[in-house]
Amino acid sequence: MTTVTLPTVPPPRRLGVAPGRSLAELTAWYGPLPVRRRRVPLAGAALEVSEDAAQSAFRFEFDHRELRAVLTSEQVEDLPGDRLQLTADLVLDEVAFPVLLRLRVVERAVDRLLVVGTARLPYRLLRRATGFRLPWRLPATRLRLLVAAEFA
Repeated sequence: MTTVTLPTVPPPRRLGVAPGRSLAELTAWYGPLPVRRRRVPLAGAALEVSEDAAQSAFRFEFDHRELRAVLTSEQVEDLPGDRLQLTADLVLDEVAFPVLLRLRVVERAVDRLLVVGTARLPYRLLRRATGFRLPWRLPATRLRLLVAAEFA
């Protein structure tokens, strides 16, 4: 019997997400209650892995009337238990807002990476910094951005 050990990070290259193989969801919360949940189309996503595998860069592009934004990672940290923590910027109307996106690696192979993660955004700070607004009839204290993508 032969044992094969797969690398923890795909070899150096750029991986994209095929259409229909991704999901993004924006949920508005008021205290402990979710007041609105909308699926947001993921216009594109890419993962660039450097040759030394020390520097990886994630990029998620959202295209919806409620959320037209780009999330780009500046720093990716490996956490125990097949988890990644991305320090990223969410760019809305050319204004960058800092975001902490925590990803769980669901499946990892040589040619593909399946991740699911969430970021929590304080609504009031986001609105003041970027001008992002929900409809006036929806109160919100925070937003949750859920991302699931299969890079291949």
